[in-house]
Amino acid sequence: MKHYQPTEAQRERVSRSKRIVVKIGSALLAKGGTAIFSQLAGQIAAWMPPEKECVIVSSGAIAFGIDVMGLKKRPTQVSLLQAAAAAGQPRLQQHWSKAFARQNIHVAEVLLTHADLANRERFLNARHALAALIAHGVVPIINENDSVSTDEIRVGDNDSLSAQVASLVNADLLILLTTVDGLYTANPDKDPTATHIPLVTHFGVIEDFATSESGISGLGVGGMHTKVQAAKTCSKRGIAVVIADGRTPQVLKKILAGKTVGTLFLPSIRVASRKHWIGFTLKPTGVLRVDAGATDALVRRGRSLLASGITHVEGKFDRGAMVEIVGPSGPIARGLAAYAAHELTQLMGKNSKDIARILGYVSIPEAVHRDDLTLLEYHHE
Repeated sequence: MKHYQPTEAQRERVSRSKRIVVKIGSALLAKGGTAIFSQLAGQIAAWMPPEKECVIVSSGAIAFGIDVMGLKKRPTQVSLLQAAAAAGQPRLQQHWSKAFARQNIHVAEVLLTHADLANRERFLNARHALAALIAHGVVPIINENDSVSTDEIRVGDNDSLSAQVASLVNADLLILLTTVDGLYTANPDKDPTATHIPLVTHFGVIEDFATSESGISGLGVGGMHTKVQAAKTCSKRGIAVVIADGRTPQVLKKILAGKTVGTLFLPSIRVASRKHWIGFTLKPTGVLRVDAGATDALVRRGRSLLASGITHVEGKFDRGAMVEIVGPSGPIARGLAAYAAHELTQLMGKNSKDIARILGYVSIPEAVHRDDLTLLEYHHE
């Protein structure tokens, strides 16, 4: 498989970025010591004037908390992880505050949970607050609120959060800084034949290269897989992504100057903010399995989902909940259900004109309206 280098036009697109999100991983911060904070703050400060803006998503609270609490390694008990996050967050913020103070730049601490982004009102409130900080020249330092959130501690990391933040603030570019210099065809630490992939314009086979073990550290829980998924999420919003080794000298300066550093992921078709929120921020609470006819109507003809095409309803959810729509070959879309699970169970396979007779009322004729639905691939959106 041949791997292409970014063209001059593609590199220029990166260098034209006006608003960026930079995510820094736990392993990078822990291994780099206090110097890494100063180095990154200096590069960001040199790039920002006069009309450029930066948001930072910073891991590291748990890693610093482990040190504060005198723990020998990352704990597995959720309550200890939450305690470590609470103990380490002030130290993490202090490092960023001091580093940017040397550049005469103020910072703000912003702690988010998935619930903040899944609720549309809270999502918009967060967007407005971040916009106000950015407008006043303050650099937001965002982290998952690990002291109250268990989802990130158990299964995820800040890669997915950074992708959501990039969408939240309408960024041009997301930079994921880690301790590896991008995506490889295999784990370079274990396979000497692994080759570097400098440019990704299509996903699919690329995701097979991003095994969850590549990039895992004892201090963080993310791997290359979560970074590629973050890039895929950003791709649907027209946001470019670079995965690079944060230990590279002047790494941000080089990336923002359009140099070929790490792996560049170029976006596909841009999707409206609300549809992106439905498809990639909300978590499914149920599943609607549909037949081949409904799949064709959704994917090829741009239609809404009708109850007649539903073959099975899974989960317990209320009206307005986000559900995953699964066709004969797998997941095809996500959307907001117009009816609760027990109602759709009664309606599945039935014609829309029968809704009033079966339920005694009609919300809308569709089970999921097209305006409330996002395809997981956007070739026909």
